[in-house]
Amino acid sequence: MWAVVVAIVVLVVLTFLPTAYVIQRPGPVYNTIGTAESADGEQLPLIEISGAETYPTSGTLDLTTVQVVGNRERTPSWFELALAWADPSRAVVPIDAVFPEGVSTEQRDEQNATLMVDSQAEATAAALSELGHDVGAEVEVAALAGDDVPAAGLLEPGDEIVSADGTRVADAAALRELIQQGGGDPVEIVYERDGVRDSVRITPEQAAIDGETAWLIGITLTTTFDFPFDVKIQLDNVGGPSAGMMFALGIVDVLTPGPLNGGEQVAGTGTIAADGTVGPIGGIRQKLYGAREAGAEWFLAPAANCGEVVDHVPDGLHVFSVESLDDALEALEGIESGDTAELPTCG
Repeated sequence: MWAVVVAIVVLVVLTFLPTAYVIQRPGPVYNTIGTAESADGEQLPLIEISGAETYPTSGTLDLTTVQVVGNRERTPSWFELALAWADPSRAVVPIDAVFPEGVSTEQRDEQNATLMVDSQAEATAAALSELGHDVGAEVEVAALAGDDVPAAGLLEPGDEIVSADGTRVADAAALRELIQQGGGDPVEIVYERDGVRDSVRITPEQAAIDGETAWLIGITLTTTFDFPFDVKIQLDNVGGPSAGMMFALGIVDVLTPGPLNGGEQVAGTGTIAADGTVGPIGGIRQKLYGAREAGAEWFLAPAANCGEVVDHVPDGLHVFSVESLDDALEALEGIESGDTAELPTCG
């Protein structure tokens, strides 16, 4: 009896002790070719296109999300963490991995909102490029990371980056890759400012980003596009870049005759670049469970996340591995035709 009493007291105490973790769980699922509720409670098309012919769709192309339980102001209790550890659809992660030290919840939300806007632009560019449209991409310096970074005094916000070491810069990822290939050697960057083209040589410095060492010149970039018609994506209260691939698929579906998915319920996740490259995301396991709970039978996952997918797929869900928008379209073609045997999976 005394042991039971002591155990209960310990549990009660633990309930009120602060923790250093938060919980990730499946979040809402949104059909990119359907409607979403606006801030005013009105149902609006998630993808709305004007200035081009559109076509009816069917089935779903669901984007999946992750909800975070807790923040630096209020962390989950130890009891909540214990319940989450026992639930395969949830994950307990260090709070620093979600809310970096020195970054407030409001700042994190703002960053995620910016990433969502950028993701929508990249998705639109990838989809329209896939359909043969010229999107007129321009890479510009958005900001400098400080007054003492390598690019300080050489590049300014608003500068258009034209090329690096003689190679045209199509997007931010291309510039990052060119800098890494140099291994710290000076990189010659051609830029355009106020209509005048010039060049500078910048020597990168090593820094740690997300636990990995990389060569950096200390700038953040933004890519602007000149789309041939208006593509509007309306989705409130969702942030981050991980919906990019599903946005791109939804845009392609709306702009082409017949449903890409054969009328099936398909879900997925993945970032996307303007060139169609699909990148990894966080919370893949929670998104798998969220998709299955929403009724999806098919799921498109970034190839880079496959290691986290194996042995964690809910019953009844079939997961295909994709590295590009073309891969995703091929997967949908297989689902539509019923011939999925040759599609790459995460098994």
